[in-house]
Amino acid sequence: MSTALVKGPSLPPPQLSEKRRQGHVAFTLWSELHTQTMDSSGKPVLYSYFRSSCSWRVRIALALKGIAYDQEPVNLLKDGGQQLAIIQYLEETRPNPRLLPQDLKKRAQARMISDHIVSGIQPLQNLTFLKQVGGEKLEWAQRYITCGFKALERILQHTAGRYCIGDEVSMADLCLVPQVYNAERFKVDLAPYPTITRINKALLELEAFQVSHPCRQPDTPAELRA
Repeated sequence: MSTALVKGPSLPPPQLSEKRRQGHVAFTLWSELHTQTMDSSGKPVLYSYFRSSCSWRVRIALALKGIAYDQEPVNLLKDGGQQLAIIQYLEETRPNPRLLPQDLKKRAQARMISDHIVSGIQPLQNLTFLKQVGGEKLEWAQRYITCGFKALERILQHTAGRYCIGDEVSMADLCLVPQVYNAERFKVDLAPYPTITRINKALLELEAFQVSHPCRQPDTPAELRA
């Protein structure tokens, strides 16, 4: 979760066709070490899909850090899909409020949980996989979310306070909420995961998680808005 596509005045804006070819959602922001990378309004631009877990994680991070930005919706159901991973960049360039604990053990735990979700659970519900599965999409997604949640529930029983790592919001929480949303989309029974369910409920009470929710994005279909 450490790369970002950065553009500046010396570089042409990335074309959507190119981003689709590379399989990335582009996020443009200001780089303190390089050049200004803003749109005409002076804000960074997030190329986002309302229901993308990867985009949602970044939207939460931006909201928590109080970074105003503009969105350019990209439909992942057309012309291939894109994904995004830049939270580490935001953490290094906008360290407050922090998304990684100061305590080194807790920091390692936050990264472990984040990696477990974004590498071990979420990719297996990506469109690329689901298209290959064919008519068994629901069963496939349920199988691998359940497998991942079993391990995650055990981990959280040792690390959690109000949130994934103690009582401070961390990178792990940014990864958890979109994954629970996916689990609900695929009708996974969450009853066996009380810790996951409790943390998710607490996080959804926070403004940053509410404003970044898929039901409140510029490209959210009317029937899914809340």
